Amino acid sequence: MRKTRFGATMAASAVIALALTACGDGEAEQDAEASTKDSISWMTMLHTATTPETDGVVEAALEEHTGLSIEFQWVPDASRDEKINAALASDSLADVVSLTSINNTTVRQAMSQGQFWEVEEYLAEFPNLAEIPETTIDVARVDGGLYGVPYQKPQARYGVLVRQDWLDNLGLEVPHTIEDLTEVAKAFTENDPDGNGVADTVGFYDREESYAVGFRSLAGYFGAGQYFSVTEDDEVVPSFTTDEFKDAMEWYRGVYENGWVNQEFVTVQKQVQKDGIAQGKGGIVVSGLFEAKNFQEAARAADPSTPQEWALINDMTFEDVPRRILTDTNGGMGGWLAIPKSSVETEADLKVVLGFINDLMDEEAFDLMTNGIEGTHYELDADGVVTILDEAVWEQEVQPFGSSRPSEVVKAFKSSNPYTNLANELMKENDEFMVANPAQALTSETYNAQWSLIDQQVMDAYNQYITGQIDMAGFEDVVEGLRGQGVDAVIEELTAAYAETQG
Repeated sequence: MRKTRFGATMAASAVIALALTACGDGEAEQDAEASTKDSISWMTMLHTATTPETDGVVEAALEEHTGLSIEFQWVPDASRDEKINAALASDSLADVVSLTSINNTTVRQAMSQGQFWEVEEYLAEFPNLAEIPETTIDVARVDGGLYGVPYQKPQARYGVLVRQDWLDNLGLEVPHTIEDLTEVAKAFTENDPDGNGVADTVGFYDREESYAVGFRSLAGYFGAGQYFSVTEDDEVVPSFTTDEFKDAMEWYRGVYENGWVNQEFVTVQKQVQKDGIAQGKGGIVVSGLFEAKNFQEAARAADPSTPQEWALINDMTFEDVPRRILTDTNGGMGGWLAIPKSSVETEADLKVVLGFINDLMDEEAFDLMTNGIEGTHYELDADGVVTILDEAVWEQEVQPFGSSRPSEVVKAFKSSNPYTNLANELMKENDEFMVANPAQALTSETYNAQWSLIDQQVMDAYNQYITGQIDMAGFEDVVEGLRGQGVDAVIEELTAAYAETQG
């Protein structure tokens, strides 16, 4: 049985097509024929060890909901670029292609060259697609065009996590400014916040990706941009060239010199950082707000009697800089659900595919792709908390679909963990203050060819500066030396591309 609304849509398409055919338009006859499309092929990424069973219960339920037969073509995420590039080269693409590597040069070139439908003008015709935030659409464009429905993610998930029990032990308030956060870092290092009589704690607990992750988020509070910034003269420049970024560096170097951050952070891997936090080595972490739950659970696994509690802070500010938070999710955009013109040849077909994507953003479809079927895969208690009935069955039959959801923000399921619920609320609040990368939607050939090497050298200079091996003049010398190695060319190309998008 197909959904009634699908039949209504097809009937409406047929009426329009017949009217056009009456005018003797051969192309209209083609549209009339295409409007009978009743199946979708979908090349999508697989993040699990096994694929779900073809025609399994979740797939069947999605077909029932959308009114279309679905052929999933699962691509292991580890080989996504290789598979996508090969499919693009051979033009052997499905009706829908999940493109989740947003910086893949081959993908972006295919979009700019017209290999996929430009969909922005059609979004308003579909209720769920019409609700995609303009900020997400802005960063999903490539050279001014929207060549796929953007995957929606929370727009900014980061904040500052501070040990609440340590604050209580020292009689301190939750900090909401960089100035107060600095004092907390000092107290956590010098005033024995865990009360064990040993100087074995620090304030900030950072890791080797500091330049790209924790520090970058902190620099955003100072006014630095997300990778790039636009100057008052509409020039697109790397954030590391701006005064705001360097002000943040000077502050963080002071934190390091005073011993208020773990001194070996440049060699600390992510898992080591998590273990150290669980063991109570540090009390301030710049991370995803959702990590508070994970930190506490790890601490309890090591010591069931741990007093570890966290304050989740999403409104940190510095001096007179307005509240802001740099995106950690590409502005809430995890890639595109792109529609190839070679597979979907007519506008009528295109609208059927867009309707399919729209239907996957309904709450019912979101539930199916997240939790599965109630009573089979999960149950809800009186408070609306989801409990998975059989983890192994859920992992096989449901979990693979989760990464293919067109939107992660359709709804937030209530959790039995209060940190999860609070994190969801605070991440939603972040939307209003999110700062995206203004260069994300732009193309620079020099950036594509050289930026990874440039950024690596800047990161090395950042680490050297923070740890006292060079001074600010030394850092600026590194940046100045890179200008002739591609930085200036990137600025010129991105600025020109930005100017074109501004009309």
